[in-house]
Amino acid sequence: MDIIQAFWLAVVQGLTEFLPISSSAHLILPSAVLGWQDQGLAFDVAVHVGSLIAVLAYFKNDVIKLIQSWVGATFLGRDSNAESQMAWFIIMATVPAALVGLLAGGFIELHLRSIAVIATTTIVFGLLLGWVDWRVRGAKTLQHLTWKSALIIGLAQALALIPGTSRSGITITAALALGFDRNSAARFSFLLAIPIICLSGGYQTLQLVAESSVPWFEIAFGTVVSGITAYLCIHYFLRLVDKIGMLPFVIYRLVLGVVLILIYNGLI
Repeated sequence: MDIIQAFWLAVVQGLTEFLPISSSAHLILPSAVLGWQDQGLAFDVAVHVGSLIAVLAYFKNDVIKLIQSWVGATFLGRDSNAESQMAWFIIMATVPAALVGLLAGGFIELHLRSIAVIATTTIVFGLLLGWVDWRVRGAKTLQHLTWKSALIIGLAQALALIPGTSRSGITITAALALGFDRNSAARFSFLLAIPIICLSGGYQTLQLVAESSVPWFEIAFGTVVSGITAYLCIHYFLRLVDKIGMLPFVIYRLVLGVVLILIYNGLI
């Protein structure tokens, strides 16, 4: 993998991890159109680590409060508060995706990672995101989050294991459908990314340890580029989402899905 390829793949991962536009669809395009080889396990680990560092850095104050309150209420006998409850909601919402990944990850990787599936899910879930954003104009904030709504969003997140769905896209869609405002839906989606990226990155790291040679330069470069990109993505998305809504991302997904269909049929 040359430096230009590594740079663009890291940028793509940093953006698509948090924008509701599907990372799977974008990682297929370079190989299909430009003939690039698969980026390999080491680079996958690097870009996940970069994304994790970015979301932890952006939400560092929230994460510290969540951990302190959860540990205090769970193990030290302190009174439960909004932060400790939020921590439990995040844990609860992570369980469905973790279970599906554990039980069906192999099947999904073997049978569903195709251009046809990714094109279909990119379009279908893009339309669903647009319809919910248009029809439901909720005003709930994260203070209104309950165990039931957290579980529903978590079940939606499990669908993101199907390539092309978009983890952030489907969780934001679920939160919007439950009546949360755009900013709150996005913030909870991004907080949910922390345990999911930890689980995914941890699993890939265990696989990487078994490899004889590790390309450390690629790992370091991919981590830095994806981390910076993801941080900027989170920052500007949260600042602009209330103003621009989901329509630009819906249109983009529809165009991307059509391009993938054309590739699948050999027209590109």
